[in-house]
Amino acid sequence: MTEQPTRILLVDDQELLRAGFRIILGSQPGIEIVGEASDGAEAVALATTLAPDVICMDVQMPGMDGLEATRRIVADPDTNAAVLILTTFDRDDYLAEALRAGASGFLLKNSSPEELVAAVSVVAGGEALLSPAVTRRVIEGFTRQSPVVEDAAQDPAVPAGPTTGADYEQLTEREREVLQLVAQGLSNQEIATTLFVGEATVKSHVSKVLQKLALRDRIQAVIYTYEHGLASPRS
Repeated sequence: MTEQPTRILLVDDQELLRAGFRIILGSQPGIEIVGEASDGAEAVALATTLAPDVICMDVQMPGMDGLEATRRIVADPDTNAAVLILTTFDRDDYLAEALRAGASGFLLKNSSPEELVAAVSVVAGGEALLSPAVTRRVIEGFTRQSPVVEDAAQDPAVPAGPTTGADYEQLTEREREVLQLVAQGLSNQEIATTLFVGEATVKSHVSKVLQKLALRDRIQAVIYTYEHGLASPRS
C-alpha cells in the first residue's frame, strides 16, 4: 500500500514567503501542498474544507492573526491538523501565546530549509516540536508569570510551591520524574538514557502522563508544569 502524503496548508500574508515555503516543502517526497491562505480567517475556512495534516501558520497577518486562527482550528473537533507556527519574531510573548493557543511547534522563519522540513515531519507524526532551548525560554517566561511566584512575591506568608490537583496525584513517582524531564525539553531517547531504561518504556510513561493529566501533547505537559509550580529555570 502506498503511504499517503503529508498534506500541508501554507498560511502567510506575504506571497513571496509562501512561494518559498511551497518550493522547499513541495519538492520533498511524501509532502503535498494542498492550499494557501493569506490571513487567519481564510486559514480557518480552508482547514475545514481541505483537511490538511499540518498548517504552517504565520503570526502577524491583517484581520485575524495566526494565534487566533490557531485557537479556532485546534478547538474545532472536525479538524485534526497540527499547527506549526512560523514567524520572524523571536519573542517570548509570541512563543507563549502560540503554545497556549494549541500550536504543536514553533519555528523562526530564518531557520534552514532542512529545519523546516524536519519540523513539518515532527508535527505531522503527532509529536510536539519544542527544543530544549525553547523549553527553557517557555519555563523562564511563564515562571515570571506564575500565580504561585506572584502570590509569594506579594505576600511573604504565602509559600512558593507546587499547586497540584487530583490528576497529578494519580501519577506514579516514575511518571512524575518523566514529566519533569519532558518539561526540560528532553527527547524520549534522552530520558531513557537519563533513567537507564528503554525508549519504549519512556514512551509508555509519557503516554500515561498525558492520559492521566488530560494533556494533548508534550507542549501541554511543559505548560502544565509551570502553571502548577512544578518547573523553574533552575529545575
